[in-house]
Amino acid sequence: MELHNDSGEVSVIIDVTYTEDEKFIDFILNEQCQFIDSLGVEGLLKFEWFVDEDAKTATLVEVFDKAESWEELAEKAIGTPVNLKFRELATIEKMTVLGEMTENLKTNLAAMNPVAKSYKGGLS
Repeated sequence: MELHNDSGEVSVIIDVTYTEDEKFIDFILNEQCQFIDSLGVEGLLKFEWFVDEDAKTATLVEVFDKAESWEELAEKAIGTPVNLKFRELATIEKMTVLGEMTENLKTNLAAMNPVAKSYKGGLS
């Protein structure tokens, strides 16, 4: 491990609420994850859901090798039927971006009011 070496990775944490357990979980397991995989974004390192069924909340953790990989995924996914269905099933409560965003992402995601935090130090 190296001290204070910014690898350039970007982590995106999206917290959502939803109303119907079965529909939401079926969607992420049988539609969304396969769709994201089919887009072939090589810089996508993780796309993982964590769900609290009792509270009807979920967190999506996406990790990219660099901001441009996240931009590629966003350009391919936003506005698609799968993305629109996601927006029907879940309400995005908060988006946190750990790392740098491209100017296009800053513009395109401004309405979501993401909390952006830049790398300052650590071990990687």
